Order: sequence, then structure tokens, then C-alpha cells
Amino acid sequence: MSETGKLSFIPARAGRASEDIALQIEAAIIEGRISPGEKLPSERDMQAQFKTGRGVVREAQQILKQKGLIEIKKGSKGGAFVKQVEVDSVSESFTLFLKQKNIDPESLIEFRESLDRTITSLAVTRGSKEEKEALVKKTLELEKYVSGDDPDMRTIAELDRGLNIQLSRMAKNPVFEWIMHAIQKGFSSFDYALYDDPDYREMTVSNWKETAREIAAEEPLKALTFVGNHYLMLLRCVQEKNGELPNRKNFLDNPKINNK
Repeated sequence: MSETGKLSFIPARAGRASEDIALQIEAAIIEGRISPGEKLPSERDMQAQFKTGRGVVREAQQILKQKGLIEIKKGSKGGAFVKQVEVDSVSESFTLFLKQKNIDPESLIEFRESLDRTITSLAVTRGSKEEKEALVKKTLELEKYVSGDDPDMRTIAELDRGLNIQLSRMAKNPVFEWIMHAIQKGFSSFDYALYDDPDYREMTVSNWKETAREIAAEEPLKALTFVGNHYLMLLRCVQEKNGELPNRKNFLDNPKINNK
């Protein structure tokens, strides 16, 4: 780990010195003037640059630490180092934000569907033949596991999570992959509701399999139809659990939804 010697800051503003120092350092990290793994200037150097005391510098470091931007190490080789932002921390913040804002299920489902439609379209055109075949194989593994005796819900969730991340990777756009990682480690758009119900579980797995097959066959419109089916099922399932739709017999008998 190296210590950067190219940083320069302006004196902190009086009255809010620790916040101002934290903002200046945060800007340097975001702009790439300090890279992950690099060590911040020593407390003495920062005191000199910011024209303030050690206590104020340490307060600023704590602010940055709470934001997950730096980690503070002790010892002869210690100090404040820039952290590599991990997807877990992004996921936790995203999930907490959604819970605090009390976002309704319909909005989350709409967001996931729009995201999955884009990813699916890109996966059809950008995914390799090997990746497409692997996706189909993965859906068959999920189908086989679900059809077994007393399947474990945690295992089902992990298999479904893996499929979503594998599909996003086929889009060949790292931003989509990062977002999908964050979503899957967070709220997953209530997908667990589908797997909790035996009837919906069977249809969901079948729908996953057909989606993968159409992606492998390079049929984007058909693949997108199955993506739409998934979120139609999910919306219906969530509404039933909320007591908004007590009777689902006609829905389950719909040949466009039941792909068995």
C-alpha cells in the first residue's frame, strides 16, 4: 500500500472544519486523486494543510470511516487508507434507503422488470453460445432441485440469485452486473414470495427455464414475453399476500402464464 504525496487541500472553513475536511477528502477519492489502498497524508500533514488541530482531523476521519470510504489501521504501518467500495455495503445502504422511504412493492417490481428487460435484450445479443447454454443448464438444475422432496428455501434463493447474476454478466456491462449484485444481496424485489408458494414456485421455475431457452435460441421478443410473465406472476402473488386478490384460480388456469 502506497502513501500518496500528490494531494493538496485548502484550509478548512471555521465552524464546520471537520465536515469540510471530510468533503475535500471525499471529493479527492471520487475524482480518483486517491486510489483504493492508498494511504491518506499523515495527521500532521493534514493539520498543516487544513490549518486545524489534530482533533478536528480525527473527527473528519471518523466521518469518512462511517461512510465506508476509509479504514483506519493501527501500528507502525498504520494510518487512514482508502477502501475499495464493496457491493455488500452498497446493497445494505440501498436496502435501508428503500425501507426508510417505504417504497411500495409495485414500484420495486416495476423497477426490476425494466432492469431485467434491458439485461435480457443485451444478453441475447452479447452473450456467448457457451454462456447461453450454461444459463439453460442452470435453470434445469433449479427445476430438478425444486421438484425434489422438501426443497430448502435458502438453497432455492441462492440458485435463483445465481441465475440473475449470471444473466446480468451476459449483458457485458459491469454497471448492470454491479446493480444486480446489490439487488440480489438486498431485497430481490419480493421474488421470495413466489418460491414460498408451491404453485407459483413451479410456474416461476418453468418460466425461468423458458426464458433461458429463448435467450439461447436468440429470440429476444419471446424471451421478453417470459420476463413479463415473471413480473405479472410476482405482482399477482404479492397482491394475494396483501389480501388484495383472494381468488387466483382463473389466473393459475391462464395458459399464457402456466408454461408447463
